[in-house]
Amino acid sequence: MSANTLAISANKNAVSIDISGGYLRYHDSTEVTVAGLDMHIPAGQWTCILGRSGCGKSSLLRYLANLLDNKVDWAGELSTQPQCDIKDNIAYMAQQDLLMPWLSVLDNVMLSTQFGGADYQTKKTHIQFDKAHSLLQKVGLADKSNYLPQQLSGGMRQRVALARTLMQDKPIVLMDEPFSALDAVTRYRLQNLAYQLLQDKTVVFITHDPQEAIRLANRLYIMQGKPAYAESLLVPASVTPRDFDAECAELQRTIMARLDQDYE
Repeated sequence: MSANTLAISANKNAVSIDISGGYLRYHDSTEVTVAGLDMHIPAGQWTCILGRSGCGKSSLLRYLANLLDNKVDWAGELSTQPQCDIKDNIAYMAQQDLLMPWLSVLDNVMLSTQFGGADYQTKKTHIQFDKAHSLLQKVGLADKSNYLPQQLSGGMRQRVALARTLMQDKPIVLMDEPFSALDAVTRYRLQNLAYQLLQDKTVVFITHDPQEAIRLANRLYIMQGKPAYAESLLVPASVTPRDFDAECAELQRTIMARLDQDYE
């Protein structure tokens, strides 16, 4: 077991997810999106999911995030360890930053606290402000707290979105291609930052980029086929985020071959 696996497995509050025989179909479609899906998402680790566009990756994530109520039929077993109501333990970070343009950076980070009822309006106010400022400092935007989103670069906006996700302090974090629109250098830096800040979380990370998945994954799945199923691939034993070496390059070739088969 690697040193970083020992560190993340020490988090007693982490939650694992197991899916067995997962089936998902949208009500307005005759085609089944996912069938026979078996997946183990380890507690306190990064599970990366690859697959072609439209294969069902985002649908799976949105279902886990409780965003598809009354839109899909779902069958199969979905369980957590320890047992919990999954919808109350998830934070979701989408591909778009989804920042509110009329709110400051600080207010965007604190957006989730607005739904905390009277408790937010009284004794927790100062605690929440302190926490939000601390998170902005961690993502390197403490001096931009009063800016509006339109005054920020794309990389800065995604750092705000990351801080907003962390503000929710949920044990499970779902990330749907959060860095795909960024340039290579900014993407690399945000991969490292996200990995550092989310070390105590159970992360499910969707990406189209094999290199990104290989750098970050403790567990790696490819979703393919119609309807889609998940194939698990072994990842290198090296510590994440990984430097790209010959073993990573060989895994990338394997991934590309699998994805290429799915287009035939």
